[in-house]
Amino acid sequence: MIFVTVGTHEQQFDRLIRKIDEMKEKKIITEDVFLQIGYSEYKPKYCEYKKMISFEEMDEYSRKSRIIITHGGPGSIMLPFKYNKVPIVVPRQSKYKEHVDDHQVLFAKFLEMNNKIIMIDDIEDIENYITQYNKYTKNISKKEDEGNTKKFNCALEKIINDLL
Repeated sequence: MIFVTVGTHEQQFDRLIRKIDEMKEKKIITEDVFLQIGYSEYKPKYCEYKKMISFEEMDEYSRKSRIIITHGGPGSIMLPFKYNKVPIVVPRQSKYKEHVDDHQVLFAKFLEMNNKIIMIDDIEDIENYITQYNKYTKNISKKEDEGNTKKFNCALEKIINDLL
């Protein structure tokens, strides 16, 4: 199963929702897909979806999914780590009117540089990363020793505080 979440931000994220639905329609994605679409205007035709879900539902979808695709919000990115999964992150971008600025892009780039996530900048690249997911994640560390985790969390906290 593939789980996609766009969070609760009040701007649309049609670019991601439409692309996943198209891949399901063309049978590029053959497994089940559940989309949490938020305020997206595009309504999926080939995937199961809900506008909003509870944290408990999000946790359950994250636990049982093979691939988790998320926007660039820290809460949504961190949840897959709980289950030792590498998220595919598609940060919202201001040029598509998905957010007010590009802070999600900056945050995702930091995580990508630290070998924590797969970041998608161009939505057309997502097909390759989904179909070759295992290839791309085999070199990404899913578990870290306590020292590295603490160092990573401190760096992450600094970035979040700088963004605020």
